[in-house]
Amino acid sequence: MSAGTTSSLSGLPPQAMATPLSRIASRLRRDPILLLSLLAVIAIVLIAVFAPWLAPHDPYSTNMSIARKLPGWTSADGVSYLLGTDVQGRDILSRIIYGIRATLMLSVLAVIGGSGIGAALGILAAYYRPLEGVIMRVVDVLLSFPAILFGLSLSALLGPGTLSMVLALGVSAIPGMARIARGSAMVVMKQEYMEAGHAMGFGNFYLITRYLLPNCSSMLMIYATLQLGHTILLGSVLSFLGLGPQPPFAELGSMAADGRKFLQIFPHISTIPTMTIFFIVLAFNLLGDSLRDALDPKLRF
Repeated sequence: MSAGTTSSLSGLPPQAMATPLSRIASRLRRDPILLLSLLAVIAIVLIAVFAPWLAPHDPYSTNMSIARKLPGWTSADGVSYLLGTDVQGRDILSRIIYGIRATLMLSVLAVIGGSGIGAALGILAAYYRPLEGVIMRVVDVLLSFPAILFGLSLSALLGPGTLSMVLALGVSAIPGMARIARGSAMVVMKQEYMEAGHAMGFGNFYLITRYLLPNCSSMLMIYATLQLGHTILLGSVLSFLGLGPQPPFAELGSMAADGRKFLQIFPHISTIPTMTIFFIVLAFNLLGDSLRDALDPKLRF
């Protein structure tokens, strides 16, 4: 094989890794939805990181004398509660801020763990074809079980709580990512540079980490972003059912459940956390869709 072929082989992955970033930067100037969704996601992350400094009150301090106050209520001593108080007199705004932090942290942990395992399984299934049947059958079994069923099963084994919820969300993220990773890897495996790498005697680990994984990274990043929105929604459902972090822990799903008994009289207790979940999921879904448009070569403009 000529030196020119070797040079082009060794230079391919850095280009593949740099190209998605350049496409995103170029599209930011022309796609307002990508820009707005990216800014929204950055704002959500900043709220989660700086929650202790942004919360105006202690989110766990109860005061039954000011329970179920409407948004904008101000106490006799001049203390304002912008979003009102919940059924135990806790400031809803402070709990929303801490709830965003908890919801985002738990969902990110689940997506990182589940997507990492799923991506590894999918790439191994595409690269080592004898393992493909076994791996994908396991993935199909996982795909046949709803995440809520995993949550119920783990809650029965471990008890309801943070660990059960993260494990259930992580397991639910594995099969989808495994299928996406396998499909992307199979396309890359057919490229000439992969065949050339085998012919040159490159090891399997080198080919996977240097060529296969970088060239699948765009699709994996897009799906992980979309999966995060789905995981946030699913985690909120599990918390609403009482399978997530237990009271008084501030989490958006459990906060929505706290006010369901007062929905007709004090709807703000449930609707504010619910709308927060809606906007967070919408931001991540729009970001994922815009990233897909920016990174998919068929959709370039």
